[in-house]
Amino acid sequence: MSIATVNPTTGAVEKSFDEIDDAELERRLQVAHDAWLAHRKTTFAERSAFLLKAADLLDADAETLGRTITVEMGKPLAQAVGEVRKSAKALRFYAEKAEGFLAPEPLDDPSIVDARQAFSVFQPIGPVLAVMPWNYPVWQVIRFAAPAIMAGNVGLLKHASNVPQTAVYLEELFLRAGLPEGVFQTLLIGARRVEKVIRDTRVAAVTLTGSEPAGRSVASIASDEVKKSVLELGGSDPFVVMPSADLDQAVATAVTARVSNNGQACINAKRFIVHADVYHEFLEKFVDAFSKLRLGDPLDAATDIGPVSTEQGREDLVELIEDAKANGASVLVGGSVPEGDGWFVEPTVIADLTPKARLFYEEAFGPVASVYKVSNLDEAIDLANDTPFGLGSAAWTNDKAEQQRFIAELDAGSVVINSSTISYQELPFGGTKRSGYGRELAAEGIREFTNLKSVRVC
Repeated sequence: MSIATVNPTTGAVEKSFDEIDDAELERRLQVAHDAWLAHRKTTFAERSAFLLKAADLLDADAETLGRTITVEMGKPLAQAVGEVRKSAKALRFYAEKAEGFLAPEPLDDPSIVDARQAFSVFQPIGPVLAVMPWNYPVWQVIRFAAPAIMAGNVGLLKHASNVPQTAVYLEELFLRAGLPEGVFQTLLIGARRVEKVIRDTRVAAVTLTGSEPAGRSVASIASDEVKKSVLELGGSDPFVVMPSADLDQAVATAVTARVSNNGQACINAKRFIVHADVYHEFLEKFVDAFSKLRLGDPLDAATDIGPVSTEQGREDLVELIEDAKANGASVLVGGSVPEGDGWFVEPTVIADLTPKARLFYEEAFGPVASVYKVSNLDEAIDLANDTPFGLGSAAWTNDKAEQQRFIAELDAGSVVINSSTISYQELPFGGTKRSGYGRELAAEGIREFTNLKSVRVC
């Protein structure tokens, strides 16, 4: 794949970049190693100052960087600007919280291990490679980079090849904030060269957010090298609506939860599982709301949904829609590709799906919603869990007993009651089943790439 900004709104190539050659890659890997040897000795206060400066720069650049994001991957401009500001908050969060998250943990009674003192410490492990996706091209990187840098590690970014301007900006951001060369670097390389970087002895670990096939490949290579990996892969998140829910609020949230980021988020709600008692009312309101969404130029403030990010992404969505129709599903609104430039897909609602349709089990990465009717709570939970993925989940009910059942029994990395799944730096984020393993964000995220060392002083 070429490394280029191809505007998904027009299909035009905006800017192309050359891959770095093997000699430059070798230089950057050595710079990363040398930078780590120095960076790991810096104090939390020193690291914090750099991140706080980077946060200020991000806020100052929010409008211009947001426009770059929109041109590169197509999300509405307001959402792109919001992503940048959210990323600045994450930088400040780790600048302020990292020292506490990584504080030594003493054993209350060291005598039971025959010591005068006994404690554990978290120490950095070295350069960490991040293989990151295009759908949140700043947020996904910052939520890796902020904890990695504050822990005393250094970062190597292999970003998606369709967001190179954002990738280059991120390296420049940390240099502008005063971090020494090598503490954070962007590697302009294709996917075929990721294995070489993972296998390099100077690289300590790898984190990937992306597709299941990419995750399998990265995990296999890292395992072969006995290196730590963290994976955040796909999701087919359920959004369950029970009779006691505030239906109008549930519908409004459901629409946003499905089409935010043009429907291209792993934690977008994708499968809407509705109790029979409110199914028809929910569906009528849901379809009506979808029919009113405005598809268009994401730089236009009036646009609700922009294009999907790539031509291949549009083809994948159309294939899922056509397969569902061929297997008896009903397209209630949308389902077509509008005429004109760009990689647009109409906001689509599909009902009457059966396991014969690929969409019953596969993730739709775009503005396509699947709606299912269930007769009771048990059926709702069973259907919600009938997926190879387990990233996020949402359930709408004001019945306390039902809430507890959903919390206990939904098989996912997160459960949200009466809202939608959103990542916050204050809470750990990650999945189960084929949605990956390990956690990002919160204290758990910064500890993933540290050596937990036990100490006894006798």
